[in-house]
Amino acid sequence: MKQSILLRMILMLALYFGLTYFAGDNGRKILYPIRLFVTFLHEFGHAIAAVLTGGWVEDVQINADGSGFTRSVNGNRPITIMGGYLGSALFGNILFYTGARGRKMVKPMLFLVIAAMLVTGFYWFNSVFTTAILIAFSFVLAFIAIKTNFGSDVLMFLGLASVIYIIQDFNVGPTSDLKAYEEVMVFIPAQVWMYIWLAVAVLLLVYNLRLLFAGGSSHQA
Repeated sequence: MKQSILLRMILMLALYFGLTYFAGDNGRKILYPIRLFVTFLHEFGHAIAAVLTGGWVEDVQINADGSGFTRSVNGNRPITIMGGYLGSALFGNILFYTGARGRKMVKPMLFLVIAAMLVTGFYWFNSVFTTAILIAFSFVLAFIAIKTNFGSDVLMFLGLASVIYIIQDFNVGPTSDLKAYEEVMVFIPAQVWMYIWLAVAVLLLVYNLRLLFAGGSSHQA
C-alpha cells in the first residue's frame, strides 16, 4: 500500500509542478480552482480559530484574484491571525492523509468539506461571488463523493496541492496576516514570524509523510 501511496503522490506532484512551471497561462487557469480552494482553507482557518477562542465571525470573503479576508469579533487575536496560514496547512494535511489512507473516511470528509463551504457561503455570507464559488465547489465534491470512485484521489490531490501552494506562497500569501501579527506580538518582527510559520507548515507535512510511510505494513481504515 505504501508503494501505491508513493506512486500516487509522485504523479500528483508531477502534475502540479508541471502545470505550475511548464504549462504557462493554461496551467495557471487549470490550477485556478486550487488557488481559490487554498484561499477558502485560509479564511476558514481564521474563522474557526476565532470561534474556538470565544469570538464570532461576521463574514468571509473570497476574491476572484485569490485573495480574501475574514471579519471576526472578539476571540484570541493572535490565534485567530495565525489560524489562517497554519490552519490551512493543517487542513490541507488532513485532506491529504485522509485521501491517502482513510478509505472509509473519504466520503465523510468530502461531505464535511462541503458543509464547511456551505456554512461559510451562507451563514458567513459576504458576497455573491464567494457563495457562488463555494456552491460550485460543493456540487463538484458531492458529485465526486456520490457518483465516482475518485474521492480518495481528489482529497489527496487537493490536500497535497494546497500544502505545496502554501509553502511556495509563504513569502507573499500571508503578508497581511504577518503585519497584523507583528502589531500584536510587538517584540518579534514579521520576518521572523514568517519563517516560524513556514517551519510549522513544513514540519506538519513531514510529520504527515512519516505517518504514511514509517513503521510496518498497515491496512486502510
